[in-house]
Amino acid sequence: MIDSSQTVAQLVLDHSALAPVFQRHRIDFCCKGEMTLREACEQRGVDEAALRADLERALAERSGAADVDPRTLGTPALAAHIVSKHHAYLRRVLPFARTLAAKVGRVHGEKDPRLQELAGVVAELEDQLVPHLDDEEEVLFPALSSREPDEALIERELSAMREEHESVGKLLERMRELTDSFNSPSWACNSYRTLMSELEQIEGDTLTHVHIENHVLMPRFQGARP
Repeated sequence: MIDSSQTVAQLVLDHSALAPVFQRHRIDFCCKGEMTLREACEQRGVDEAALRADLERALAERSGAADVDPRTLGTPALAAHIVSKHHAYLRRVLPFARTLAAKVGRVHGEKDPRLQELAGVVAELEDQLVPHLDDEEEVLFPALSSREPDEALIERELSAMREEHESVGKLLERMRELTDSFNSPSWACNSYRTLMSELEQIEGDTLTHVHIENHVLMPRFQGARP
């Protein structure tokens, strides 16, 4: 059974299958993951009983091999997991999504002007995320895995990472608002529908990525708080 007094972050750490449910309900399990389930429902205006039913259904219906529990990985292995699973995905998909969003905005922007703003948000998301990935791979992760860690450097990099996560979270929220939660209208073409699918997957992967860094990686180091 789902315990409403548990934090949202803890629920996702214990059961990764719950992440898509929180994503659909627009409950932040990354940067605001320290809220309890009850508090998150109150803040978002979500019916707690209905959400708990959705969460319990997701647990009952989960299938296939369980995801890797990031808490079981040492720091070098956790960093490698983040890079191979999440960084590689974003580097592959963001340029495609940016080009597709620009095309859809150009073709259908007269019918729905929000699509032009959406193209700008997707472009900004790539512009923010790619340097963020570079910095993690080139500076932060090596520092965290060092046998003689530079504590000042680590604290500075973790502080920057927290700020960048907040900024990316706002872009994801705006992206969902502009797309009516990634729903395509009846007149949407294949490119439009593909874009909605890609953006929803980008949101889900990025939320999981940030969640792991905020609630598994950062708390391992002095001064780090999700």
